[in-house]
Amino acid sequence: MPNKEPTAAGNDIKFEALFNSATMAIIVVDKQGVIVMANEYANSLFAYMNDSMVGQLLETLIPQRYHHNHVGHRNHYIEQPKARTMGLGMTLSAQRKDGTEFPVEISLGHFKTGLEQFAIAYIADITKRKQSEEKIILQQAEMELVNEEMKKLNANLEATVDSRTNELQITLNALKTSKEELTLSLEKEKEVNDLKSRFVSMASHEFRTPLSTILSSISLLSKYISTEEQHKRDKHIDRIKSSVKTLTDILNEFLSLGRIEEGKVDVKAEEFNITAFFNDTINEMSVLLKSGQNFKYEQLGLINTYTDSNLLKHIMINLISNAIKFSPENSIISIETEVTINTTTIKITDNGIGIPASDQIHLFERFFRATNVTNIQGTGLGLHIVGRYIEILKGTINYYSEFEKGSTFEIQLPTKMTNDFD
Repeated sequence: MPNKEPTAAGNDIKFEALFNSATMAIIVVDKQGVIVMANEYANSLFAYMNDSMVGQLLETLIPQRYHHNHVGHRNHYIEQPKARTMGLGMTLSAQRKDGTEFPVEISLGHFKTGLEQFAIAYIADITKRKQSEEKIILQQAEMELVNEEMKKLNANLEATVDSRTNELQITLNALKTSKEELTLSLEKEKEVNDLKSRFVSMASHEFRTPLSTILSSISLLSKYISTEEQHKRDKHIDRIKSSVKTLTDILNEFLSLGRIEEGKVDVKAEEFNITAFFNDTINEMSVLLKSGQNFKYEQLGLINTYTDSNLLKHIMINLISNAIKFSPENSIISIETEVTINTTTIKITDNGIGIPASDQIHLFERFFRATNVTNIQGTGLGLHIVGRYIEILKGTINYYSEFEKGSTFEIQLPTKMTNDFD
């Protein structure tokens, strides 16, 4: 049986199905610029859901500020039609029925029926792409800020090392003055060299991981250039930010130790509300909590205490961050404060890994780290600085710890407003 030729009606049905099922806007205009056909996607895109745009001038879909130029461009295209992309290298804008604008890409085509010339516009909404491009630009700006911060960190570290080197040279020159001074200075030099060796060993270990993370992430960022790889860029930017924070924290510990050793810690005692102080500190530290971890805070006694709130803040941040770091998920970190006329007592209790009994005697020594935390990042300076700050505040610190059952640190500070800090 011979093949039947498709009927005109059949072709119309197929054309209409293809036209209206297209997932981009298609608009046909005559030589006067009047819209003669628009598919369902176009009506939806331009918010003509229940009111077809057929019969409207094409300029109805274009922001008013472009009308005077667009009519000339449209007439020129009708006279000399050819398939091409519209506005190459430019950001084109379209206007919905309600007046809102959005960015688009437009491709042009044409056809002729009898003596009538028509133009076809294929329109794609590129709002999401533009948003992604803007996000990439913002992230590039953030990367530049991160790079600047790293340069500042390196400069500060170099300045600190130079300062310590100069101090050591002065000490060496002073050794030549007398035999007795030479003996004393040699002992001091031995201690300094030991600390220097431990510092270099610790710094090289603690700096290697975040620096390697930053370098590898920056290298990988340059490979993700498409919009679809945005989530990969976000991941590496977060890793860079976290590593820079780690480097900043380490450097701040070195600087704090330096100020303590040089006697440059000034105490500025003041009266303040201890409950408000701890609520603010807990809110600040909450971002570090592991999954399921929570704080439990209880205050007893008087409302106000009297001490240096800045130094106390440094002490609390160190002890609370240790409690978070060395405690498991889904655990409680308890903070208790009690203020009497003479004494302010602060207790921080966790249910973490605890401190081995053999290590507890060395807990507040410089660079000391317990044997059960060697695989957890840290400098071994935190508790040493805590102990020194508490001494400066005329207070005491005690601890109770059991291996794998948790630890409690108890601090007692004077409450009375005296001149002891001067």
